[in-house]
Amino acid sequence: MDTAIQKAAILIEGLSYIQQFRDKIVVVKVGGSFLDDAEARRCVLTDIVFMRTVGIHPILIHGGGPAINQAMKAAKLEPKWVAGLRYTDADTLRIVQDVLSNVINRGLVEEMQSLGARAEPLHPRTRPVVRAARHTGTDVDGKPVDLGFVGEVTGVDEWALGHMIREDTIPVIAPLGVDEDGQVYNINADTAASRVAVAMKAEKLVNVSDTHGIRTDPDDPKSLASSLTRAQIEKLVADGKITGGMIPKVECCLTAVQGGVRKAHIIDGRIPHSLLLEVYTASGIGTEILP
Repeated sequence: MDTAIQKAAILIEGLSYIQQFRDKIVVVKVGGSFLDDAEARRCVLTDIVFMRTVGIHPILIHGGGPAINQAMKAAKLEPKWVAGLRYTDADTLRIVQDVLSNVINRGLVEEMQSLGARAEPLHPRTRPVVRAARHTGTDVDGKPVDLGFVGEVTGVDEWALGHMIREDTIPVIAPLGVDEDGQVYNINADTAASRVAVAMKAEKLVNVSDTHGIRTDPDDPKSLASSLTRAQIEKLVADGKITGGMIPKVECCLTAVQGGVRKAHIIDGRIPHSLLLEVYTASGIGTEILP
């Protein structure tokens, strides 16, 4: 009986959040090595299907770095770097497209369909919803460098995504963009998620990976920050507390909230049902970023 009452209390705790976020759009970006963990991946996808079932409209965007690296290694292709930045040539782009579209995107869609949800794959070979242009990087001296088929987002097909949402379909977007001439570009998944969240006026952007939230002391797991503002994050970056791969995740979250998204979150997908815990409980499980 105590266990049953505890379960009921958890449901009641989530009630106010279910009411608050009903009919709202939540963009979920998944990436990192946790995608290779079948149990963790299914937990996150189950959470997304739950969100759609109780009235939230999720849009899923995925990365695929580890899988792309494995495919390149199998093809005996060495990563190329220009002024310290990754270069995407035609051979690399073909592998990127194949892995993102035919392996990861298709797998996520099929798995959510097996959970009873309507999900649609979105990439250049089905329905491109991300418009892009060639991205020019800069070296340490600020001079422009050609990165090949690396793209930057120039627009989002809001009508197509809105139509799918109205049809109770979960859009599953691969981070690939197409320009006016049909050229495909590889796009950073965090950046794509941020731009989609802003374009669709999302309530939340949730970054789910194999990374914990933000620690105010990188060496102390107990220093996980439940909530941070832009000013606090900028100070943590300046103090060297936020470094490496966490910086682009944080920057994309800040871009989203600056563009009108109410909150952005960084959570660890390896924690069972971390997405539900972050969205539907008062304490959350990761770090929320506020304007």
